[in-house]
Amino acid sequence: MVTSEEILSILEAVKDPEIPVLSIRDLGILRSITLTKEGWVIDITPTYSGCPAMITIEEEIDKVLKSNGIALFTINSSLSPAWTTDWITEEGKRKLENYGIAPPVDEVDKSVLFGKPPIVPCPKCKKTNTKLISQFGSTACKAHYQCQVCLEPFDYFKCLR
Repeated sequence: MVTSEEILSILEAVKDPEIPVLSIRDLGILRSITLTKEGWVIDITPTYSGCPAMITIEEEIDKVLKSNGIALFTINSSLSPAWTTDWITEEGKRKLENYGIAPPVDEVDKSVLFGKPPIVPCPKCKKTNTKLISQFGSTACKAHYQCQVCLEPFDYFKCLR
């Protein structure tokens, strides 16, 4: 009999298709793994409602579980509670930074209302002299910044709460 820890280990192979260095566990969208009479229940929460990556993620969960001999499972996608960047693991934040994406800082971006974007350290040189270039980066959950020291452009994973 397979354990929930073994399922968790198997699911580490499922990566976010938009940020392939992050597993669904690192990103915090893997909410729970539960064994019921009908089989395993895998609960996931999208980073935002309508996230196009969720279809691919569900297909990858299905594929990796079946390829590991686990046939009885259900994948539940839940919008409540809503995903928050607080659910990204510390390991996930390190992986983001090493990949060149600034992890979320501990403040929600209210610059649209108050005119000052959050201070986001450059993932390359770690300096905080950075400038918001665009509220939207390569995906809706990221903003685009540029370091004013090393001049490197980079994505910032927005803080969502």
